[in-house]
Amino acid sequence: MTSKGKKPNVVLIVADDMGYGDFGVFNEGRVNTPNIDELVSEGVCMRQHYSASPICSPARAALLTGRYPHRSGAITQHDLFGLDRIALRETTIADTFRFGGYKTGLIGKWHNGSLDQRYHPNSRGFDEFSGFCGGWSDYYNWHMDKNGKIEKGDGTYLTDKLTGQACEYIERNKDENFFLMIAYTAPHSPFQAPQTLIDSYVLKGYDRITATTYAMIEVMDRGIGSILNKLKKYELEENTIVMFTSDNGPAFFNPPFMLEPEDDLFNERFNFGLKGSKGWVYEGGIRVPMVIRYPRCLKANTFNDELAHFTDWLPTLATLCEINNINEFPLDGYDLTNQLKGEKLEKQPRRFWQWNFYYPSISTNAAVRDENWKLVRPMIAGTRYYNNRDLHVSEEDTLRTAAFIEADIKHREDPTSVINLLKVPNIRYPNSEKPELYNLAVDPSENENVAEENPEIVSKLLNGLENWFDSVENDRKKIDDPLHAY
Repeated sequence: MTSKGKKPNVVLIVADDMGYGDFGVFNEGRVNTPNIDELVSEGVCMRQHYSASPICSPARAALLTGRYPHRSGAITQHDLFGLDRIALRETTIADTFRFGGYKTGLIGKWHNGSLDQRYHPNSRGFDEFSGFCGGWSDYYNWHMDKNGKIEKGDGTYLTDKLTGQACEYIERNKDENFFLMIAYTAPHSPFQAPQTLIDSYVLKGYDRITATTYAMIEVMDRGIGSILNKLKKYELEENTIVMFTSDNGPAFFNPPFMLEPEDDLFNERFNFGLKGSKGWVYEGGIRVPMVIRYPRCLKANTFNDELAHFTDWLPTLATLCEINNINEFPLDGYDLTNQLKGEKLEKQPRRFWQWNFYYPSISTNAAVRDENWKLVRPMIAGTRYYNNRDLHVSEEDTLRTAAFIEADIKHREDPTSVINLLKVPNIRYPNSEKPELYNLAVDPSENENVAEENPEIVSKLLNGLENWFDSVENDRKKIDDPLHAY
């Protein structure tokens, strides 16, 4: 059959903890990614594209809602406290496509509500779900949620399993309009991959963790090739929007319990010269790949240097797919349709980021980008993720973490008790670090802090950042759920 006359299908592929430096085409062949590289040559590659957060759940929430994650309640990855949840009042991208007459499917990682069926993907607009609701999974000993029923792993490598399910979904729905999100876990830990493939990278001189990470990416790339071939087999490729991105930048910290004696606590794999990594609002934590292929509409082999952000994709896809009913709440994202076709905006809107453990604090790990200027409120010394090679935790952070661990334990025993336990003393962070200012047009690696030379720009951007934070926090506190609103 042909796809003439149909609305376009959408296949949205999301990697986990993958950066620009993990593309073969961008890293001088360090990792073998022929299918992802081919997507780059066949589509539009966004070179200034940003996640909405340097950490998983908030980033995914923004992609799913078109709104900053603070507004939706998904402010961090702590699912045991419900802080990964997208508030029930929010309309998801799956809701939007279902309203538009599409079949909707999610295969892989959810991590936007794992402990309450009201937040299950099947309750958030996805007709079909096959994956897991939490933040990670073993690659061999997995347990998969298939529309609410648990399937125990059979030894199949998880990435291959997800690929197979994606191909089956396309085959089942080839005659329908469909929106399919494939949320791979690769290359997120645990570091597991077929040993022969790991060995091939070790022979190239990489340490075990980096070699395993590259092997995990190569298996995912192979799976993407299978998905693209399935679209080609059913003559769907001309009328299917295929997108590939990552939830946040690469993780360089290696969890100690996953290491062998000879392993380092950190890996230093190539990240295209970007500063920082997962968890940070520097470019290395939030600037992530986005490739979009749509042969019927977009020019192939194009590099686009206009700004783009996770919140933009819901309104953009709605336009491309002719869906009018999007969301009763104002979106933070913008329709990039004309931008994807090569038009330049006279002025780019400001973009904002903030993330810290548990409840948000504007005093740490926050940023705003205005045209080429980027202001960073650095992560405060002594708090989590501070300093790649000298992690340490302040007394204040230790006390706060202990309070939440206690709440976690009580929550498992009695979910209602967490509300009172979370009212811990208001432990203030230490004095914040001085703001930093970078001109990304000349310093994309954020090496030269020019804040002292530009006090007026610093003042203007700080004011804008604080106003934004007040706005998104006020919206979050209106959520009708005590866990979200506290």
